[in-house]
Amino acid sequence: MTGMRNAMAGIGAAVAVAALLTGCSGGDTGDGAEEAKGLTAAEVCRGFAKDAPTVAALTAAMGSERFRDGMSEPDKALDLLKDATEAPLADSYRPQPVKYCWLLPAEGEKDGLSIEFGPAKKAPGLNQEHAKVVTSYASGLQAYSSSGLGRLYFSCSLKEPAHDIVVEAVVHGPGGIPETDLEQRTRLITLANAAARQVSEKLGCEKDGLATGVPSPTAHPTS
Repeated sequence: MTGMRNAMAGIGAAVAVAALLTGCSGGDTGDGAEEAKGLTAAEVCRGFAKDAPTVAALTAAMGSERFRDGMSEPDKALDLLKDATEAPLADSYRPQPVKYCWLLPAEGEKDGLSIEFGPAKKAPGLNQEHAKVVTSYASGLQAYSSSGLGRLYFSCSLKEPAHDIVVEAVVHGPGGIPETDLEQRTRLITLANAAARQVSEKLGCEKDGLATGVPSPTAHPTS
């Protein structure tokens, strides 16, 4: 009897340990399927990736289908732009842009991607040397990108008493992408454009000139 009691106690302890390990794993939904980690492309940054091209651009740009979105500050970015519509920017004042969207892959140690917004005096244009190394696109006032950094400018016309402003969107992509990867450039500017369209809608901008879907390239690098 003593041996049987000891055997039963051992089985009970093993069952308890197994239950504890199962509870700590957090990977089973109860029906045998593993619970996915993170958010989908359509769920991050207030759903700015509304269409299939933007979803495809985000997943390909980051090499991940699920993401962490705990550092985005969309409300703060919108407040910054709304403040800029109340009075023209002083020549010497350039407010710090705010990360409207800041994403990391749900798993792994890959680099993140961010899209930040701020008011600008105007679209700056490109000098001859800069134009040689970036791809330009048809969207807003000006849009261009390398394989790691893209910029987009659009005009936000508002009803009085608000002041019209120029909005700058800057997208920082993951590091380590070759500059010869022209597809990555299009992905980045597609993401900046999609976020800009959402911001424009939130602000009530008119005649922003932003492209629908994937912006078309107008000039490729020549060097």
